[in-house]
Amino acid sequence: MKKALKIALLSMLALAVVLVAAGFLFVYKIKNGFPAGFETNQPTINFPADKPALLLFSKTTGYRHSQSIDAAKKAFHQMADKNGWFVYETEEGGVFNAEQLKKFKVIIINNSTGRLLNAEQQQAVTQFVESGGALMGIHGSGDFSHDDWPWLVTNMVGASFSHHPLNPQLQAAQVHIEKNSDSALISRLPVSWTHTDEWYVFLSQPKNAQIVAYIDGEKILPSGNILFITDKDFGMGKYHPIAWHRDVGQGKTFYTSMGHDAAVWQDARFVALLENAVRWSIR
Repeated sequence: MKKALKIALLSMLALAVVLVAAGFLFVYKIKNGFPAGFETNQPTINFPADKPALLLFSKTTGYRHSQSIDAAKKAFHQMADKNGWFVYETEEGGVFNAEQLKKFKVIIINNSTGRLLNAEQQQAVTQFVESGGALMGIHGSGDFSHDDWPWLVTNMVGASFSHHPLNPQLQAAQVHIEKNSDSALISRLPVSWTHTDEWYVFLSQPKNAQIVAYIDGEKILPSGNILFITDKDFGMGKYHPIAWHRDVGQGKTFYTSMGHDAAVWQDARFVALLENAVRWSIR
C-alpha cells in the first residue's frame, strides 16, 4: 500500500514538473519565439512593371495566429485583384535585402511574431522606410515578442505591449474613427461600428502617432491575469487606441492591434480600413 502511494505521489510530482516546464516553455515561446534560423537566400520575383508591389510577410517563430494569417492572405490578394496591385507573399526573410525592397511600395507584417529577421535584414527595413517606403503591421506584429527589434517597436508601434484580456479573450466593442484622421485612411468607413476582437493593452499611448481608431477601454474587461501572473488587471482607459500611423524619416508606418482570428476578416469595415491603409501607403 505504501509503495503504491509513493508511486502515485511521485507520478503526480513528475506530472506537475512537466506541466510547469511546459508552461514556462509556452510563455518563453510567446515572448521570444523559437527561431530555426534566418533565411538569407534572395528569392526570384517577377515584378509586373505596371503594378505597385506589396510584400506580405507572415513568418512566425512565436505564437501563430494561423487562421487570421490565412484569412489575411486571401483578403490582400482580393484587394490586389480589385485595385491592380501585385502581392508577393512569403514567410522567409531572404527578400529583406536593400536591392529587392526598393521594388516594393509597402511591407505588410501579417501577424508575424517572434524573432523574424537578422540584424542586416532589420537594417534593410529601416533604410526602406526612412528613405520613403511604408510599413504596415497587423495585431501580433506589435506584441512583446519583438524585443530583439527595437526599431520596429519604436517606429511602428510606439508603445510597449502588456497583455490582452483573457476572461473573455474575445470581446465586442464599439470602434470609433478619430475625426481628424487622414481622409484617405477613413474613406468609406462609418464613424463607428461594433467589432469583436482580442483587444491588446499597451503600457502607454503610442508616442508621436496619429490615431485613426479607438475604443472605450472602460467598456471591456481588460484583465489578463493567469495563474502566477497577477499584475495584468488593467486597461488603457477610456481612450484606447487600436489603429494609428507615424511618420518615420521620409516614410511612414501604420499599425492596428485588431486582427486576432479569421472572423475579423469577415468584418467589411476592418477589411476596408486595411485596404485604405494600403492605398494611403502607396499613394
